[in-house]
Amino acid sequence: MTIPLILLGGCAKENSGEIQVVRVWSAEADGTEEARFEKIDDQEIGVGMVTDEGGIDDQSFNMSAWEGLQVLCENKGVTTGYIVPESEAEFYDSFVSMADAGYGLCWGIGYAGADAMLQAAADRPDTHFAIVDNAYEETPFNVTAVVFQAQEPSFIVGYIAAAVTHTGKIGFIGGMENEVIDSFRYGYQAGAEYAKFLYGKNVEIAVDYAGSYDDEEKGYEMARQMYADGCDIIFHAAGGTGIGVIRAAKDTGQYVIGVDRDQSDLAPENVLTSALKNVNIAVEMVSETYLRGEDIGGKTYRFGMTEGAVGIPENHSNYRDEIYDFALIVMDKIKSGEIVPPINAEEYEAYLNLLENEK
Repeated sequence: MTIPLILLGGCAKENSGEIQVVRVWSAEADGTEEARFEKIDDQEIGVGMVTDEGGIDDQSFNMSAWEGLQVLCENKGVTTGYIVPESEAEFYDSFVSMADAGYGLCWGIGYAGADAMLQAAADRPDTHFAIVDNAYEETPFNVTAVVFQAQEPSFIVGYIAAAVTHTGKIGFIGGMENEVIDSFRYGYQAGAEYAKFLYGKNVEIAVDYAGSYDDEEKGYEMARQMYADGCDIIFHAAGGTGIGVIRAAKDTGQYVIGVDRDQSDLAPENVLTSALKNVNIAVEMVSETYLRGEDIGGKTYRFGMTEGAVGIPENHSNYRDEIYDFALIVMDKIKSGEIVPPINAEEYEAYLNLLENEK
């Protein structure tokens, strides 16, 4: 099996730590059977990553993870690199290629590579692996899991959406139906219900899934239809597919809520806010812990509002100050445990019952 694209980044000392793409290599271009990294120098420390299908330019969590490695490169002089597999079948080869190249720590970005990482970790016990957005029932000694409390910022943007909407109809477009996206969806729906409870608004929530994280055109068409059906705000948790949702918001003059990073740069007049999941901070923090020689194996790190790893952007030029100010109060309620956003359908129903009892 071939790995069609491998990129290596290195911190060149003569360039003051700037990221350098030192090699672009196509397996198909030179006809070889297998793509391999050129080994890094034995004296170098390597921290690399394997993206999910969205790729490095998804404007979402793959990009954020790479930004974290860039900071690590610039501040610590660490050699960094990444592989973009074309399909789930290539995850294992990607992890092994990175391990064989001498990268001591290899990140997998997204749950799709979870099983392949376990196999690679068993086959390359001298390499340490870390995965974002997945937790294992039993985590091997050379694997670290990192998960985010995505339901927490989703609750906040749900509250904002329901407080802002003029049509009384808001939407959610997810990439794939799975536990990770469920935490975005049900956190968002619960936040909207909270606003309805506070203000007595009648707000309807439309939900749909694209079945992909890298189909921008599908995201665009789904969002266009959702806007045509009366939604004036859509929250996307769909990676690269969500870029199409943002484009549809811009073309129709409606609002969209970004995900993972502040996506307002993509459409400043249309991105209402974003549910931040600071993958860059988590990747940087856990990598630095590894580089200090501390044991991170067999552990699951959970990052939420308390750790400053999730939240919303300070910029709120597209909605009123009083809504933003109250959103900060709600964030404090989440941090204190007074509000516990749901992560799945069962917890969401329990939350609705709790609100009903408060009336």
